[in-house]
Amino acid sequence: MIVYEATKAEFLEDVFHDELVNNICNNYNAKIGKINKSEVRSWDNSMQYMYRVLSDSEIPSDAGVAIEFKIPHTSRRVDFLISGRDAENNSIVIVELKQWESVEAVKGKEAIVKTAMNRGLVETTHPSYQAWSYASLIKDYNENAQNEDMRLYPCAYLHNYLNQGQGDPLTDSIYDYYIDKAPVFIKGDAQRLRNFIKRYIQFGDNKENLYKIENGRIRPSKSLQDSLNLMLKGNDEFVMIDGQKVVYEEAVHLAKEALRTNTKQVLVVRGGPGTGKSVLAINLLVHLTNQSMVCQYVTKNAAPRNIYATKLKRDFRKGHIDNLFKGSGSYINAPKDEFDVLIVDEAHRLNLKSGMFQNLGENQTKEIIEASKLSIFFIDERQRVTLKDAGSLSEIDRFAKENNANLTIMNLESQFRCNGSDGYLAWLDDVLQIRETANSDYIGSQYDFRVFNNPNDLRKEIESKNKNNKARIVAGYCWNWDKDGKNNPNYYDIVLEQYDFKISWNLGNSETWAIDADSVKEAGCIHTSQGLEFEYVGVIIGNDMRFEDGQIITDYTERAKTDSSLKGLKKLLKEDSAKALKLADEIIRNTYRTLMTRGQKGCYVYCTDPELAKYLKNRYEQSNTVYEQNEFFRSEFRVAEEKEDYK
Repeated sequence: MIVYEATKAEFLEDVFHDELVNNICNNYNAKIGKINKSEVRSWDNSMQYMYRVLSDSEIPSDAGVAIEFKIPHTSRRVDFLISGRDAENNSIVIVELKQWESVEAVKGKEAIVKTAMNRGLVETTHPSYQAWSYASLIKDYNENAQNEDMRLYPCAYLHNYLNQGQGDPLTDSIYDYYIDKAPVFIKGDAQRLRNFIKRYIQFGDNKENLYKIENGRIRPSKSLQDSLNLMLKGNDEFVMIDGQKVVYEEAVHLAKEALRTNTKQVLVVRGGPGTGKSVLAINLLVHLTNQSMVCQYVTKNAAPRNIYATKLKRDFRKGHIDNLFKGSGSYINAPKDEFDVLIVDEAHRLNLKSGMFQNLGENQTKEIIEASKLSIFFIDERQRVTLKDAGSLSEIDRFAKENNANLTIMNLESQFRCNGSDGYLAWLDDVLQIRETANSDYIGSQYDFRVFNNPNDLRKEIESKNKNNKARIVAGYCWNWDKDGKNNPNYYDIVLEQYDFKISWNLGNSETWAIDADSVKEAGCIHTSQGLEFEYVGVIIGNDMRFEDGQIITDYTERAKTDSSLKGLKKLLKEDSAKALKLADEIIRNTYRTLMTRGQKGCYVYCTDPELAKYLKNRYEQSNTVYEQNEFFRSEFRVAEEKEDYK
């Protein structure tokens, strides 16, 4: 979608007569919606500079000019495009326009700078990276851009930015890769930018190439497919086995069926911790993209999608695949059936509405089903950990029926978490009094479960297991996450004075905490670990879960003030106290169930409540006794069988 398009001659006329901004605003209101004043000021300012740059007779008067081109199935808009031809190819020059006056280089983070924005210094992507990534997205997903031998030439123009001399942070060597792909022009560089445009726009096209990219069919490019294939090759973390393969083949079949018969399909895959839902989701993302289907991997929580994106990237530049990983609020205004397949991991975490204030859209589940020909929901309803979590099988069923979609439900069995032991998972549900199970006294011999009396001993054991960066400490959200303390490495959020134990919530990037080096020295919470797995996990259980009078009880008042998981509970308590308390109890138990099932090989626990620690130890010892008795009887039975066979 293009907000404004014209020939170069028409663009110059509109600017000269002060009509351009009014035309942009009118089109914007009609095509996108309400516009803010700061954006209007930016256009007014930037277009004066582009007017000067394009006021050159050697730039063809019938070259196409587009302003605010919305890249399909993204929220990104390209500021300025000029279309035409050089001696051999169709060409489009992409210009990322910035009002910035200064930047700071950010070391250790790829393509990130710091600049003044919204009355403060914020980290954002380098302008050259932005321009390059937009060009990559257009080329990766626009069939006309792929088939018409169309060349895209990105650049950035910071018309208010003054050269800061030697050591200018904007052109620091850490940004060389992207500046080489998309040159950056600053104040005083109008002639250089003009020459850049003239190199590629030698003949006009009367907006023909703009029409082609606006109306091109959305499909993944061959280069993107090849890259994804290489990403999975030799990556053992994404190998499927057994039940995963069965679900995988059904999903592929449903995707083909949806496209062949034009029938909307919905697939629900139910499975608890360790069933390989995320591995399956990544394999489907890659395979279906390779089949020229437009697919995205969707989660509410940023941590899982960023971890898997990072693991897939390896030696590949991030702009090529970032658009495959999206938040669950990305589909508010998506046209019906815009995507071939949307793959929703952790579907139980879906919100009702989207946006920072939960006031956008109608229902995330509904929006995802409507936006895709096939929607795949991986769900475990016993992992609901906040009051806002609204994803459920009943909601999916309701909206599938509303959209006349065929609903398929499949199940995955545990294979990877907790040493493949469904016994531990069932035992834990019984121990936490979430549900009664047949495995109330059987945990299995292979899973390493321990209860520690001293949190320092737990930390020491977890650090000793972290040889390959796959052991982590997590905690219930009973300690405030103090933002002011994040700039102070000597500040500790979680302090247990009687043991001289101190640890901070993760200081670095929450979205990649699970794989960052040295993260073992920090504590993660439910929001940084849900959907992810480690080999060993150490869990600190706070006072929001205790053992009293023979029962596990939960206490929402012990949750940290900075925890938003129970936001809205006070209002609900006034309206329906019984319902509110039941929900709070369910969320706290589910939180610890989720934390205590992050470890594939072992889970180590420290409880701030000594009685809860004693209860967990007793239950574990009881399970060991039952296991040993069972093994003894099995052994005796085998001996008896052998004697019978011998006779």
